[in-house]
Amino acid sequence: MRWAVRAEWTKVRTLAGPGWLLASVVVLTVALSAVAAAVVPCASAGCGQDATRISLVGVQLGQAMVALLAVLMVCGEYSTGMIRTSLTAMPRRATGLAAKAVVVTGLTVAAGTVAVLGSVLAGRLILPGSGFTPAHGYPPLSLADGPTLRAAAGSVLYLVLIALLSLGLATAVRDSAAATGVVLGLLYAFPFVSLMVRDPDVQLFLWRISPTNAGLAVQATTDLAGLPIGPLAGLGVLTAWAVAALLGGGLLLRRRDA
Repeated sequence: MRWAVRAEWTKVRTLAGPGWLLASVVVLTVALSAVAAAVVPCASAGCGQDATRISLVGVQLGQAMVALLAVLMVCGEYSTGMIRTSLTAMPRRATGLAAKAVVVTGLTVAAGTVAVLGSVLAGRLILPGSGFTPAHGYPPLSLADGPTLRAAAGSVLYLVLIALLSLGLATAVRDSAAATGVVLGLLYAFPFVSLMVRDPDVQLFLWRISPTNAGLAVQATTDLAGLPIGPLAGLGVLTAWAVAALLGGGLLLRRRDA
């Protein structure tokens, strides 16, 4: 397994795309979080906003870069034909997929941690200017605060699960354009479509099984009882999506020719 991970790491280092995508995860996540912290107001005490969630909103944009990274790691080999060489050198296909999962997890943890810490710092610096002050019931954001730490750590885990979900889907689809469409549709179109359903019970069900909506519940630090799904349960839903995608992709990888 160790040599398989080393081989996947070597492949990633020889490509130009992953570096730009990892940088984009950090830049886009922090930038959107900073904008949100600057434009969302809290004009009076008890304004009802979740300051931590506002400061982490950039994760919703950064996840696209993480997904594209996972798609590139799989579909890039199919587009160049290198997949035949990889499968010849590594006939145990499950091991190859597991090695890709290890590498994409490590890269996502690194970029996601920097992005989330940068977002929290941006929120700490910018939110007071938008009215999120101790006088209004909002102390400065700090990772020493339990709910904020859980939301920050959960956001990094969320990005990792999105990467693994994308890796599994890309393995199943194999085509870059198709895989990108499926992944981004699942992340962004699914939540939008669920809002168009008129039946409130169906809408609630779709919300709870949406990988994006459910997974991002981990960022909430206020009014947890009023959420459609709890933070940990939401991560559980996203984990189920990621596991199902990896198992499905791995099964198809074993049964199909390169």
